[in-house]
Amino acid sequence: MMSNELIKLLKQKNLLKEIDEKLDVNLEIPHIAYVEAKKENQKVLLFTNPVDKERGIEYNIPVLMNIFNKDTLKLIFNNKELDEIAKEIEILLKPKKPKTFMDKIDGFKKLWKIKNVFPKEVKRGACQDVIIKENIDLEMMPILKTWEQDGGKFITMGQVYTKSLDGEKVNLGMYRLQIYDKTRLGLHWQIHKDSNHFFHEYKKAGKKMPVSIAIGGDALYTWAATAPLPIGMNELFLYGFIKERPAEVVKSITNDIFIPKDVDFVIEGYCDPEDMEIEGMFGDHTGYYTLKEPYPVLNVTAITHKKNPVFYATVVGKPPLEDKYMGLATERIFLPLLQTQAHDLVDYRMPENGVFHNLILCKIAPQYKGHSLQIAHALWGVGQMSFVKHAIFVDEKAPELEDYVNLTEWILNRFDKKNILISKGVIDALDHSSSESLVGGKLGVDCTGEVVQNNIKIIDDNKLLETMQILDSDIIALKQYYTNTPNPICVVQYNKTKPAYEVFNKIKVLKEHLSIVVFVDEKQNDVNNPYMLIWRVTNNIDSNRDIFIEDIVGIDGTNKSKIDGFSREWPDDVNCTKEVIEDLRKRKLIEISDEEIKYFQIY
Repeated sequence: MMSNELIKLLKQKNLLKEIDEKLDVNLEIPHIAYVEAKKENQKVLLFTNPVDKERGIEYNIPVLMNIFNKDTLKLIFNNKELDEIAKEIEILLKPKKPKTFMDKIDGFKKLWKIKNVFPKEVKRGACQDVIIKENIDLEMMPILKTWEQDGGKFITMGQVYTKSLDGEKVNLGMYRLQIYDKTRLGLHWQIHKDSNHFFHEYKKAGKKMPVSIAIGGDALYTWAATAPLPIGMNELFLYGFIKERPAEVVKSITNDIFIPKDVDFVIEGYCDPEDMEIEGMFGDHTGYYTLKEPYPVLNVTAITHKKNPVFYATVVGKPPLEDKYMGLATERIFLPLLQTQAHDLVDYRMPENGVFHNLILCKIAPQYKGHSLQIAHALWGVGQMSFVKHAIFVDEKAPELEDYVNLTEWILNRFDKKNILISKGVIDALDHSSSESLVGGKLGVDCTGEVVQNNIKIIDDNKLLETMQILDSDIIALKQYYTNTPNPICVVQYNKTKPAYEVFNKIKVLKEHLSIVVFVDEKQNDVNNPYMLIWRVTNNIDSNRDIFIEDIVGIDGTNKSKIDGFSREWPDDVNCTKEVIEDLRKRKLIEISDEEIKYFQIY
């Protein structure tokens, strides 16, 4: 559905909150959306009067944010449950021989639906109601600057359409896009992404690469841009399959790229493979800033848009945020495809506070010794799953994977350090924890076995802290979790004047009281906040360096520096600007308590 139809439907269902006050695209609007995304019953936000206070601009284009949440997913996905879509895909992947005439009819209907996947070319669309080829200015759109340390304004919900040099393959991806000036923006497609593969074809041939970027339209286009399809497979196929009608596409005005006819904006242009520019910093979905690096530049040749367009944007940072729900859709819908590569994978979850690629929980049906290790290697070899850093495996008898409390107890009852696999492989370009970029540690833990015996003598937190502080005065706090299991987790917070391994070496003499010890810094951590501790620790680990396996297991979840022999730059946390948050609270434009600010580490 088009943006105006979506807004109308959201209003009808009381899922939209309109904010008419003049609000700055620099920090104010994204900070409001960031806080709203933390709420249990969040709304989609429509900012009707965005302004740029610094530049003195008042936009007549509204900004729509937080489109994806638990109440909107079914609306966006053609009024279907996510598991229903996954089942439809599974039927196509595993067709059964028809036994009756009605089975044949039903099978024919399913095959007939395939015709909807192919985009339909049309001559003109609403996205080209207004065509701008002279006096182009990207700042005509209310593009946001989300975080204080960001390198500038970024388009965060751009659908990036590209094609291979021979025109045989096309791709729809979502990459952040930094605005450099009126006619140039940065294309942050990372080395592993399909568009980057196409880019190198053009570079080798010495030719300029056409690119079109769409914003808005049917929200399913935006999700499809994130879908992990095989290289060369048009993500709009998935749109047509889910919608049960083909996407209607039009040719761009100044290049040969096709885009959906009903998007709100289209930015057309080309990139010269020899033209690279520093992009970033940017507060990303990891909850950390990604650092400055050179990326290709798009030279804009035209901007087209609807007569009354809406600008879609999202905000990324510390969880939970809108990407939680976009990731949930991907997780559920792509389970059948993943099962074709990882046989006997029953189900999986990627918790949002594990930042998706940092932690995956897998339920499998183990058939033989080492089966979980085989599946781990299979996952690490499949598309975007190859970026997963930490995988934990349980069997079919385990609690539901989203039942995190009981599942964790189940895991700790079966944890055995002999069943830890530490390997190495490719990692996401956004990962900051590895000692070298793009390659880092992989951790697999097999908890499919029987309950283990481990006679840990539990003492209370205060006594244990006093004992540890005698061994190392830098330790300032600790908290024990799951002391009812054979493998309690003890989180130790210390003033980092030395590597965590040195603290580990001192306290490991307390092995009768300890099983798994996790180390975190004094700053920006709370040992009583497991949700954010999981976010911090899974972000900060390279398993080749930060897992210590002796009589007890140590995990170094601290920020790394020269103290650790870490030579790369370690980025800052993504934090809201305190003054902006407090001003918005004072103006009653956000509602958030001091406790929530502390819990979600807002600033």
